[in-house]
Amino acid sequence: MERCKNVFEAILKYGHDEDWLPDVDQPHFTCTDAPAGSPEKIEILRRRLELGLPLWHDDDRFDYNGLTGAIRPREST
Repeated sequence: MERCKNVFEAILKYGHDEDWLPDVDQPHFTCTDAPAGSPEKIEILRRRLELGLPLWHDDDRFDYNGLTGAIRPREST
């Protein structure tokens, strides 16, 4: 495989994916209740991308309501 010198050469040689549309009809495309920024949500987004699914589902959690978390006191400096 020949290396391209820059992104423009790569586009000329291999094309681009500007017209790519994700497949929303796959059975793996389900919503998640994982909060934004959590390791679980990041893994779900990674898996969606890997499967060619849209990153965002209309019914994904969009807020932090109902979540509780541990609060650590600040360390003295």
